[in-house]
This record gives sequence, C-alpha cells and structure tokens, in this order.
Amino acid sequence: MNPQDAKAAAVGSLREPPGAPRTSDRAQTELELIGVGKEFQSRQGRIEALRDVSLSVGRREFVVLVGRSGCGKTTLLRILAGLVHPSSGEVLAEGRPLWQAGGRRDSDAIGKLGIVFQDAHLFPWYTVEDNIALPLKLRGTGRAERRARAHELCERVGLSGFERSYPRELSGGMRQRVAIARALSYRPGILLMDEPFGALDALTRDKMNLELQEIAAAFDATVVLVTHSIREAVFLADRVVLLSPRPGRIRSVTEVGFPRPRRFDLEAQPRFQEIVRDLRSQLDEEA
Repeated sequence: MNPQDAKAAAVGSLREPPGAPRTSDRAQTELELIGVGKEFQSRQGRIEALRDVSLSVGRREFVVLVGRSGCGKTTLLRILAGLVHPSSGEVLAEGRPLWQAGGRRDSDAIGKLGIVFQDAHLFPWYTVEDNIALPLKLRGTGRAERRARAHELCERVGLSGFERSYPRELSGGMRQRVAIARALSYRPGILLMDEPFGALDALTRDKMNLELQEIAAAFDATVVLVTHSIREAVFLADRVVLLSPRPGRIRSVTEVGFPRPRRFDLEAQPRFQEIVRDLRSQLDEEA
C-alpha cells in the first residue's frame, strides 16, 4: 500500500469505527435535510450561504456542526429551527415538512424543537422560575403546573434553590442552564444549540459540557449543536458534521463512537486525539 492509500485508509477508519457503541436510534429519523440551499440578497449582490445539504439526524442522537466562520453553521441550525426559510430543498421533522406552502408549520416547529443561543436571552425582570416557565405560560398552561415544571427543571439542571433569583444574580454558566431548562420546559424532544457556551470561560465551559451530556440523557433529547471548538465537538458528539467554506456543503461526517457518560480523561486517549487531528487537517485543507 502506498503512503497516500495508507493515509486514506487511516482516515476512513476514523470516520467509521467498527462496532462503535451507540446510544441513539439512527433508524428513527427525527430531523432530515434534503438538498437544502440558502441564498441571501445583500447590497453587494447574491450570497449563497448553503448548497445541497442533505443530512439525517436519528432519535436521541447528538450531532455537532463544525466549520470555519461564515460556512453557514448558524444558518443551517436556524433552518432546522424553522427560523429561516430555505431557498431550496426540504426540511422534515419526524417525517413531516417543517415548511409548507412557503410558511412554517407551527405545530411542528414549536412543539418539537427547543432552541438555545449563545446569549441566554433571559428577561431580566423575571425570576429564574418565571423565565423557565414562560413558554408554558404562552401556551396557556396553568400557574401551578408551570411552577411545578420549573422546579423540576431547576433540579435537573442544578439550579435548585435559585428559583426566585434574577438573571443579574447568576453566573454565566447558571444563566445558560436557565436557557436550556426553558428550552426543555415544553418537552420538545429536539434541542438545537448555537454556540451555547461560547461566551463562557474555559473551566465553566468544560463543566457545562459534562452537564449537557447528563441533561440530554435524562430527557432522551436529540441534540444538534454548533461549535467552533473541534475538541468540544468530538467530546460531545455521536457524529461530527464538517461544513465547507461558503457556500456551506457537507465535507465529511465523522463517527465518534465513544461510550457514555464521557469524562475529560477521554481527551488523553490516542483515538480521541486522532479524530481531532483529522478534523483539524480537513479544516486546514479548506483554508
């Protein structure tokens, strides 16, 4: 085998590890992108953000999107969330179109999807409890049920005792926990996260990565997360999806396959480091 073939075989083994343990059910598709493209008009002219993106996300799967700045990661997540209409292609949630006749199907977009952004976007005049329960209030849920659900979620995300606190009294990591709890308040099943820990310090970010795994497992949630950190992507994901520079297309899908729960000693393992190196090498090739 020549050196190029050997390298290709090694990379292939990284992306499809044989017998990798799985916690997700890939056979049950939760989200599906079929030939999705997106174009924007700007003062400089037409901008093609995404081109022909097709991807299936299975039930309880944890998928992480990575790529260089401007590759369309956030646009793709917002299309999945029903916040941005694709210019072409189709988006399915549990086999049903997210968009129909040019409009969003709110029963699917709102009922199945929870969204967490980099900024927690909490209402400063609401307590932790009221911020978490707000989606339920908007759905007409009674006060007693809202409070019970908010207290349950505070316990699940490590905020017990802070129910009556205000956002200004919380650390950055705690505010993000509130945002995650709010997104889970109506039991959406699918959690979409756009750089949720990007503004946190390194130690808090590491802690939140551990907690996010536990939250996803506790709620049987399907997760699609955007990050710029390759290490974070490999640590969290069942599959890492690498997007090419604009227009964003799927360059590779890397199976990670480490058992859960994961701890940070995983990062010292040779295979973890190999996957990180391979993804970084692909990013360098795109530069």
